[in-house]
Amino acid sequence: MTATIWLDAAAPVAADAAIPDGPSPLLLILGLVLGLAALGAVYLVIFPPRPKISLSRTGPSAATTPQESRLADFTAATTNLIERMLLQLRSAPALAAALESAGLRMKPAEFIVLAGSVTAALALLVTLVAGPLGAVLVVVVAALGTRFLLGFLAGRRRAAFADQLDDTLELMSSGLRAGHSLARAIDSLSTEADAPTSEEFTRITNETRLGRDLSQALDAAAERMRSEDFTWVAQAIAIHREVGGNLAEVLDQVGETIRERNQIRRQVKALSAEGRISAIVLMVLPFALGGLLFLMTPSYPAQLLGNPLGLVMLAAAGILLIAGGFWLRKVISFKF
Repeated sequence: MTATIWLDAAAPVAADAAIPDGPSPLLLILGLVLGLAALGAVYLVIFPPRPKISLSRTGPSAATTPQESRLADFTAATTNLIERMLLQLRSAPALAAALESAGLRMKPAEFIVLAGSVTAALALLVTLVAGPLGAVLVVVVAALGTRFLLGFLAGRRRAAFADQLDDTLELMSSGLRAGHSLARAIDSLSTEADAPTSEEFTRITNETRLGRDLSQALDAAAERMRSEDFTWVAQAIAIHREVGGNLAEVLDQVGETIRERNQIRRQVKALSAEGRISAIVLMVLPFALGGLLFLMTPSYPAQLLGNPLGLVMLAAAGILLIAGGFWLRKVISFKF
């Protein structure tokens, strides 16, 4: 009787011990670190750092080409193939314009190869941990994240251009008062101003040297930067070229107006900082808690992903999160 009771009590213990535990958090962290190291190695192989070579060594006598690796050859072939495919697509100019607006000096094919390699590496890592469904989720998040990253970089670049515009007009009017021509004053901004103003004025100077009208080049720059203030500057310069007058004084008046607008914009940004931080916290919190839950107790997310009702709940949560993100963005955005 005693032996029977002992066997019955030991049976649940054996059953519990037979239940396989999820992957250890230490192994997950180690796999994540190895995955990031692999991504860094892929980036260095695809885009190796270019050594600085003096001009005296760039002649025909120093034409020594290093032997490329097979991976570099495969990457070059893939890039060329993607470039030929992009020529047949109507979205290729849009991608090139997005990269240019974001300040990324790379070709669309190179950007696609880089984003695709990073996404493939992350999808493979997540597949080993969470299965094929996790890989599909990584691909979707990577596509949306890439678009968001380009938009974020472009917005930051445009904001920096708007903040530098009042100082830009002051430098331009100072050059005109010193006796320089309008073309020379614009050319000086390409070397004396900070980026991204110097980059845009360098492009304006190059376009005018190639035969494009100055007014058209200024209007194109205003359209690229989506700057209403710079549109006023372009219009003021175009009117001056037609009717004449003191352009330095006109630029001073426009610069004073833009300076006041920038001051109001900075005040609004400071007053809305709490709302923007709250929006960021609310958008990041679900992903942060989900990641911590996955690392601490992997069995909980596995039950949610393995149940059709759980997938429906995740889809509904994603839709509500996207709707809430758009609503928060509308609340904290001000246009004037």
